[in-house]
Amino acid sequence: MLDFNRIKEAAQKYEADMTRFLRDIVKYPGESCGEKAHIDRIAEEMRKLDFDKVEIDPQGNVLGYMGTGKTLIGYDAHIDTVGIGNIDNWEFDPYEGFESETEIGGRGTSDQCGGIVSAVYGAKIMKDLGLLDDTYRVVVTGTVQEEDCDGLCWQYIINEDKVRPEFVVSTEPTDGGIYRGQRGRMEIRIDVKGVSCHGSAPERGDNAIHKMAEVLLNVRDLNENDAADDKEIKGLVKMLDPKYNPEHWEDARFLGRGTCTTSQIFFTSPSRCAVADSCSISIDRRMTAGETYQSCLKEIEDLPACKKYANDIKVSMYMYDRPSWTGHVYETEAFFPTWINKETAPHVQALVDAHHALWGTERIGVDEKAMSTRTGRPLTDKWTFSTNGVSIQGRYGIPCVGFGPGAESQAHAPNEITWKQDLVTCAALYAAVPGLYKPENKDGSATSFRQELTGNNIK
Repeated sequence: MLDFNRIKEAAQKYEADMTRFLRDIVKYPGESCGEKAHIDRIAEEMRKLDFDKVEIDPQGNVLGYMGTGKTLIGYDAHIDTVGIGNIDNWEFDPYEGFESETEIGGRGTSDQCGGIVSAVYGAKIMKDLGLLDDTYRVVVTGTVQEEDCDGLCWQYIINEDKVRPEFVVSTEPTDGGIYRGQRGRMEIRIDVKGVSCHGSAPERGDNAIHKMAEVLLNVRDLNENDAADDKEIKGLVKMLDPKYNPEHWEDARFLGRGTCTTSQIFFTSPSRCAVADSCSISIDRRMTAGETYQSCLKEIEDLPACKKYANDIKVSMYMYDRPSWTGHVYETEAFFPTWINKETAPHVQALVDAHHALWGTERIGVDEKAMSTRTGRPLTDKWTFSTNGVSIQGRYGIPCVGFGPGAESQAHAPNEITWKQDLVTCAALYAAVPGLYKPENKDGSATSFRQELTGNNIK
């Protein structure tokens, strides 16, 4: 029988240590492919806390193991960050940060170095209180390149490190909630060919930008239109309708509709007084349940403008091949699958039971600022953005569930903060999870929706 008061007391005891640890991590820049300082500091803390094994793999992920049980449970935190953007938008140094009675400021405090801090100390609490027996052991992963390529780290961990947990708790920020799914995404590129000529006589050429302008309007319509019968381009909202998504419309309504937006535009031209001979755009495509990478590519190919200029248009998916901080290259498609679990899945229920026992049935937060994004929301919900779950569950079918310190709204924003109490809340919950997990309740249907593998040749 778990002693939840002891778990809470142990987590509270480590608040100062966790605060110090987080501030130590974020004092160094740790953007994707430049995470070495973050990884080294995390490995140092794991060794100091007597993790049973600490490894840094060839891609640069740090894996810390606690316990000796047969069944492995994972706790994942990506420890890379985005850049700081315009420094004029910051009210404090993003790396020096600040500490108040309740808050910690700095780039990465919510997204998502706070998660690794709570997970490391959650494992420490498990060891302190003897919560790991011969049944379970845990692996805490500090993973790299997530901001660049969601889930690439777990493709490596699963395929190359040969680590495959029973389930994984993602420590991405959840605003005090327990998250059981997310929309997927993919990065699409459209290339249009043209023929250049002198700008004084544009009729002699074939302007690629003009053709792309028609495509851009179609892309906008795909995102903004409804699904009425009179629409030539039916909007993505159609996937919430059983008529168009008979198998997955309920999951789609839970996750929210898919979206697409033009995020970048490129062109080539011999000069400013010439007709453009090529034009390309990038599309950020968010996918709900029932959509696949094949269906999303075909949807673009079937746009009226793309059909009109079919001989001059190429629709493709981006590839990712940036070297990690170790120099290792692990190429993959820029495809990040949708995933969702049933509320009754045992790994989801373990977190819900832990929250009820430790903190009650409602989301909690230390102050009005924290509660502004939590009050009135269900305890069990979903992420707006993408996480490493796209590989863990979306590609490989390993059940995933989320609970992490901080707020989604702080991600990628200037003046990023997290709350000290969130670190404590999460560490306590993580420590309680192995003792509440009931594998006998697995019925083979925990994963309500996940997209198929993509044909990726990385096995």
